[in-house]
Formats: sequence, C-alpha cells, structure tokens
Amino acid sequence: MEDLGKVSSMQLYNLWKNLTVGLVTIIAMMAFSKLLPFYLSPVISIICAAFLYVYIYNSKVSRDSSCMIVPYAFLYCLLSYSFVTISLNVVYAWGIDGIPHELIFFTNPFIPSLILNPVVFITVLIMISRRHFLHICIDCRLRNGDSRERGVLGNILESESQFQLRNLALVFGILSLVIWVYYEVYYINININSRDWYIFTWLTIIFFLLDELYFVARYYNLYLDMKESNEIITPDQLNDMTAKIYLRFYVICGNYIFIDPHAIDPKAIYKEVIDTPFFTKRTVNGIPAAEVKRIIGKMTGYDNGELRFFFGRKSSDLSNHSLLRYFYFLDGDISDYQEMNVDGEWMDYEKIKYLYMHNPGKLAEISVADTTRLATILLTEKTFDEEGFRKSKIKTYTPTFNLIDVRKSTLDFQDDKWIEVSLFNSDTSMFRFKRWWRKFTGSDRKNNSLR
Repeated sequence: MEDLGKVSSMQLYNLWKNLTVGLVTIIAMMAFSKLLPFYLSPVISIICAAFLYVYIYNSKVSRDSSCMIVPYAFLYCLLSYSFVTISLNVVYAWGIDGIPHELIFFTNPFIPSLILNPVVFITVLIMISRRHFLHICIDCRLRNGDSRERGVLGNILESESQFQLRNLALVFGILSLVIWVYYEVYYINININSRDWYIFTWLTIIFFLLDELYFVARYYNLYLDMKESNEIITPDQLNDMTAKIYLRFYVICGNYIFIDPHAIDPKAIYKEVIDTPFFTKRTVNGIPAAEVKRIIGKMTGYDNGELRFFFGRKSSDLSNHSLLRYFYFLDGDISDYQEMNVDGEWMDYEKIKYLYMHNPGKLAEISVADTTRLATILLTEKTFDEEGFRKSKIKTYTPTFNLIDVRKSTLDFQDDKWIEVSLFNSDTSMFRFKRWWRKFTGSDRKNNSLR
C-alpha cells in the first residue's frame, strides 16, 4: 500500500494556492474600495465573496480533494465585513453619535482596514473553534474520508489547514492592534496624509506578501523533505500509473478478530501497532467477488468463510487506485482456526474496542478509521431513525455493538446515510427548525446531488 501513502506535488501546490486566492481577493477588495467611490465598498466585498463561492463550488463539482477551508473562511470574512459596514452606516443614518467618520463609507476618508482586520480576526477565530463542525469540512469527510483514512495526505491537510487558520488569526490580530493603536494615538482626523495611508492600507498588503513568501518557503521545504523520503508522486508519474485495487480483509470468528500485534506503522517504522495481516494488491481495474473470496481463502487457508463487502473508496489523489475493505466471517470457534497462513493471533473484539476508546495509538491508523465508520453506522442506526429522531425517549440510552452484530446486520456500510444522521439528529440544538429550514431551502437535495 506504499503508493497510497504518497502525496501528489499538486496537493502541496493547492495548499498554497487556496491561501493565495483568499489573500489576493482581500487585497483586491481593499484596492477597489480605495479606487472606487467609498460607498461601493460593501458591494465590492460581496462581489469578491461571490468569486470565492464560485471558486469553492467549482472545486467541489470537480471533486478536488484539496482543503478549501481557507477560501471558505475568507468568504465568510467578506460577508461579515459587508454586514458590519452596512450596519454601521445604518446606525449612523439613524443619527446615533459615537461612530468615527472613518468607518462610514459616505464620508471622506473611509478606511476599510479599521473594520476589515478586526472582522477577519474574529471570524477566523470562530472558524478555528468550529472547524470540525463546519459544513464544508463535514462534506469533505463524507466524500474523501477523515484524516486517518486518507493517510499521509489527510494528516498534512489536517495540520496545515489548522496552521493556516491560526496564522491568519495571528496576522489579522497583529494588524488590528497596530492599525487601531495608530488610529487612536497618531492619526489626526483633520487631514489624512501619505503616512496614514501607508499604515492603513500598504501595511496590510505588505503583511500579506510576507505571509505569502513564508508559505512558499514552507511548502517548498516540505516538498523537498517528502521527495527525499520518497513520499511525493509527480503529475507525470500519476499519468503513467496503472490501475490498482488494494484489498483489506477483517477475518472474524464469533466476537474475535484475527490480528497481527506486531504490524509496522508506515509513519514510524520502529513502532509496532495492531492491524489486520490480510491485505494485498492487484493491478486491475475491477475484481469480481469470486476472485476476492479465492484470495482471502488462500491467505487464511480456509475457503469455507462468508465474504461480505464492508466499504471502499478511491484514493483522494490517485484516481485509478482504490482501497476495498471486506469482512470474512468464519463459523464455529476460534479453536478450529489456529493454523493460519499468516502470522498473528485471535483477539477478543472487546479488547480492540477498549484500545480504540482509551489508547488508539496502539492500533493502525487505517484500522481506527475503519472502526470509526463501523461503530458510527451501527450505533447511529440503533439510536436514531432515518429522519434523525431518537428511537428511545430515554436520552441516556447508549447502545453497544460487537462483531456478532456486524455479521447479523443488513446495513450497507458503503452508504453515508447513517453517517449523516450521526452528524445531524434530534440531539442537535434547534433540530426541528434546522430540519425544516433544510427542507425549505432544498439544501439537503443540493448536497446529495454533489456527492
């Protein structure tokens, strides 16, 4: 599975590009707000927000697997800026005193950075606190899998998106402090001079350019480090790659699962983790179920088991690579299957669940991701109906599951239906109103049509 652990050089470029698109959009908004009549500033901001919306939408339609949280954050920053700017002018029009004229776009001078920088700072902080609950992040996890499932690429996107947001919060926090201190201490509101415009406008642009140079250096060094470690796939190598299917099996008997307690963690070759020993690779476009059963029968030495498809997903960046998971259920007792064709041992699934809850680092990352999906679907189906309402009125009811439940289950683990229910159900605040609003706006239908 070494190819799935590699990252395309375009993914690192996209990390920088998405940040650049957001910052350039902010620069364009500030520039046009100064060049055009001041009262057009909120209109320009809305137009820039519309550009980012189209950019994000096109990325979603094209199934781009890059992280779009930074353009998404800038989209809300621009909308928030428009809302705050218009609100201040409405309050000013009502005759309420105390609002500085520099915040009113009907007066001269109007200084957008006095509003923009604090608004962006606060909005980005909200994005950081809500990062795992944002609609764009939820939709990305449903389409591409979580960071554990996506391997090295998932870990990079997870850490770098968080780092970029924190960096933006720091930059706009510093700019807000510097600009407002200058405005309160040094600025004379009789006449604005070139030094004032330098602080209020050019200082922000200079900060952005320095930030851009920093991220260029950061991702170039990351590219060199990963290339040296043979973790980079170039676009030419992607085009030359043949289709591959990776098969991963969970061999189960009763409530026991066969595992290798000494599997090697691909991210740390000196670390042992618990994982299934049954995985293989085939250089084909598709593979019939009969061939899959023959493969696992040969790997275990027992061809009398029941093969059942778990779920599969195409690689985020290697479009002709797929990873398919299967259950292989054996009848009888584990004492009947002591001789396997691979090294390993039977382990009670209750111990696996305990490690998953209390010490997931002892399990392979992909095993943790698969267990998360399995547990989420099974427990959600036991707790809620398809509409998201609790089956039991007792909110303290917490169902459990084991591998016997997995074998008896008729659920389609490939379907994301129960994942979506787990994210939006009657335990969600204002559930009924939000559910009505989704139906009224048709947002559910739109989201489903894009998957």
